[in-house]
Amino acid sequence: MTNNWLKAISAAVLVAGGVSGAVASTAEPTQSVGDPTAGEAKAGVICVACHGPMGNSINPEWPKLAGQHPEYIYKQIMDFKGGRRENVLMTAQAAALSEQDARDMAAYYAKQTQSGGVADPAAAVLGERIYRGGNPESGVPACSGCHGPAGLGEGLSKFPRISGQQATYVKQTLGYFRAGTRANDPNGMMRGVAARMTEPEIAAVSQYIQGLGQ
Repeated sequence: MTNNWLKAISAAVLVAGGVSGAVASTAEPTQSVGDPTAGEAKAGVICVACHGPMGNSINPEWPKLAGQHPEYIYKQIMDFKGGRRENVLMTAQAAALSEQDARDMAAYYAKQTQSGGVADPAAAVLGERIYRGGNPESGVPACSGCHGPAGLGEGLSKFPRISGQQATYVKQTLGYFRAGTRANDPNGMMRGVAARMTEPEIAAVSQYIQGLGQ
């Protein structure tokens, strides 16, 4: 029963991802490619103070961008610019960026190597269980259904790489989705997942993700 449930959830998520990708494509021509060299110059002026050298932030509240899918980075920048995602710092930074600026910086960060992280072993036990198997009793699907067993995500579907991401940032982000204060997830997918998660589950999953792939 559990396996069939997980398969059904995964299939539904993939279909939703396909739909969201189709919608996003109307505003994001896939033919346009960013220039990582130009992106490096722009990121060095705009992004390095928060996201760190080569996209490896040392502040646990700010995400690592190194190794992230360019499609995802581009979408987030444009969502900040368009008011679909809100953050005082990022909204102000994104306001002055063009679509090409966003593509260039996304291309640059995608080519960088992420520094990775270490999980709290005790918390990661529950975190791994939720990440790989979800919680059938409360309707929480496995995180691996979208983000993959290794947390590498899928660029074209806008599923981000989360492997090695800062635990504090992941926990904060899941909390925003849970509260509905972040609402730029296609079809409300992450809001629906986070709303079913308990605080201990969110904390544990965040820790597991931080050490994933290390």
